[in-house]
Amino acid sequence: MFLCGDVMLGRGVDQILPHPGDPALREACVRNARTYVELAEAVNGPIPRPVDFSWPWGEALPVLDDLEPDIRLINLETSITRSDAFAPDKGVNYRMNPDNIPCLTALRPDACAVANNHVLDFGRPGLEETLTALTRAGLRAVGAGRDVVEARRPAACPVDGSGRVLVYSFGMASSGIPADWAAAPDRAGVDFLPGPSEAGAADIADRVQEAKRPGDIVIASVHWGSNWGYDVLPGQERFAHRLIDAGVDIVHGHSSHHPRPIEIYRGKAILYGCGDFVDDYEGIRGYEEFRDDLRLMYFASVESGTGVLADLRIVPMQARKIRLEHASGADSRWILALLDRISHPFGTRVDLDRDGVITAYAG
Repeated sequence: MFLCGDVMLGRGVDQILPHPGDPALREACVRNARTYVELAEAVNGPIPRPVDFSWPWGEALPVLDDLEPDIRLINLETSITRSDAFAPDKGVNYRMNPDNIPCLTALRPDACAVANNHVLDFGRPGLEETLTALTRAGLRAVGAGRDVVEARRPAACPVDGSGRVLVYSFGMASSGIPADWAAAPDRAGVDFLPGPSEAGAADIADRVQEAKRPGDIVIASVHWGSNWGYDVLPGQERFAHRLIDAGVDIVHGHSSHHPRPIEIYRGKAILYGCGDFVDDYEGIRGYEEFRDDLRLMYFASVESGTGVLADLRIVPMQARKIRLEHASGADSRWILALLDRISHPFGTRVDLDRDGVITAYAG
């Protein structure tokens, strides 16, 4: 299974695609999305415009074609809408023109987790347009819906000869999701949890145990935590452990702009934060010590009968010109040292092979 962090195809990314939408922004310092393209060009050189739909994925697509994962899961952190109804009290709003959805289908995701803090950046009409665009493109959205039943419904992804992969997506207030974005019986929204509480974990556990069949693999995709820093709060650790104890096989965490620790708990993978994957952040200054330009592709293989982790490989990439390319040997070693340092307290070690692929294992 392929898993990655935040995919943000709006703003500057949308502007270089074949059908750029309205570039207007209402940020404190930036009022035009093209500014983010110019900032990226100032760092890494000219970006051709328009690019083809596959451009942002760059060298990640051949990696996926080579490894042929059964499931591809992303956190889609962008509204797909033409709306200009900016959500109030939001400092940053992301939207992609629906005509640019071939960029998303170029990756061929099996499920798009959308319980995050940008999917309602253009209100509930923008969410409706997003869900409709994904459905029309043949893509599964999970974690948001037109009512709470739809928002809480897992994506059931069939795997030939191996049952299903069930994906749950939910988001927490710590990632910046407003409480009033929560779906309700008569209101569209996201599957929202105030925090990593025992009650919230018990609710997810009940839903998993009700839906899971023999042979199924369950992924819990959770948008949580701050943007920067490597700390995993005790409540997050307890929450993740509770999900694994209840039958979840992989915890897929995201929200931070860089990777956070990896834990292998009871033989199951917990990715506390997968970092960014595709966005327009190249030219933004600040927090350089976290190396946000380095992006990771996670490939988790599990035993079909038990969900026990058989292999966890990580391919380091780098964002340049709003496009993913393979990280250099030096940068791969940098991210290796980082992952080893922050994951070691959780009993996880990492190695780098001669092809530049990182392997994580309990140790």
